[in-house]
Amino acid sequence: MSEQTRLAVVGAGLVGIRHIDAIRQASDVELVAIVDTNDEAREFAAHAGISYYDSLADMLKQSLPDGVVISTPTLMHVEQGIQCIEAGCPILVEKPVAVTAKDAQSLVRVGEEQGVAILVGHHRRHNPLIQKAHALIASGEIGDVRSAQASCWLYKPDDYFEVAPWRTKKGAGPISVNLVHDVDLMRYLLGDVTRVQAAATKSARGFENEDVAAAVLTFANGVIGTISVSDSVVSPWSWELTAAENPCYPVTDQSCLQIGGSKGSLSIPDLTLWTHQGVRSWWEPISATSFPQLSSDPLINQIEHFADVINHKATPLVSGLEGMKSLQVVEAIQVSAEQRTAIDIQPH
Repeated sequence: MSEQTRLAVVGAGLVGIRHIDAIRQASDVELVAIVDTNDEAREFAAHAGISYYDSLADMLKQSLPDGVVISTPTLMHVEQGIQCIEAGCPILVEKPVAVTAKDAQSLVRVGEEQGVAILVGHHRRHNPLIQKAHALIASGEIGDVRSAQASCWLYKPDDYFEVAPWRTKKGAGPISVNLVHDVDLMRYLLGDVTRVQAAATKSARGFENEDVAAAVLTFANGVIGTISVSDSVVSPWSWELTAAENPCYPVTDQSCLQIGGSKGSLSIPDLTLWTHQGVRSWWEPISATSFPQLSSDPLINQIEHFADVINHKATPLVSGLEGMKSLQVVEAIQVSAEQRTAIDIQPH
């Protein structure tokens, strides 16, 4: 029997509870502590027979786990991440990794100086559908990638905003809340982004933030991508409604990301590959090949990967640097939309 990797979760809110569930279902890992300040978390820990702390500092001082999952509000990520790193404890930080890319860079720097692993919770990369798509693109199935387009169109009901009024404020619109996931997937599949040109429209409900935005992304390898987001559009074209990843959302048979190359195009997450069997020409018939719909919980996969990184069996799929780069693109989209100008992103 293999030794269990001991993990703690800091922040037992909606996202933290999902991490706790994933840890309890994952192989060769053990939940040993919860850090939070509410009675529900305390009662849960007591019922589960695990340690409870109302302070991260107290836990690190009294019982150092093998790794820590940080799922507190974004404002706390950097400070808590540095606390863990200075204690020599690897971390899995929920996305976004920090409020700003500059803050994220400071966290990454400390991790590099201390030699402690930082993972960022862009869990979609751990979905076997995305792993298959990545492999198909890397193997040259669609040839040289030339273009890509992603849609994140969904409709958030009024009570989504009523229960959490902060969601109506500037900076809490769909660019920062939703688009960061799609940006990270595009970066994983296509490489680094070097230039952004974006536009946004103010919320039709009268909120401080935007409810529609779009951007043209230029990638370092010459690929041009477009990406569009709205939380006020009734639509089946979003990751939430196409990937069957979270049981909270109804499932459609649509796709939300298309990647086009010189030999074919791939739609995701339905994994349909479109190619010409003979001469490549718009005058010739085009056919579709569908790949098996692989399925496993990416949150569980992410936790098991975290344990592998802790035990030096793997390198981070989504490192702190990767999380920072995705956040940097989202920031550039926001700035470009506000200033109505193109933003160049400097390489790291």
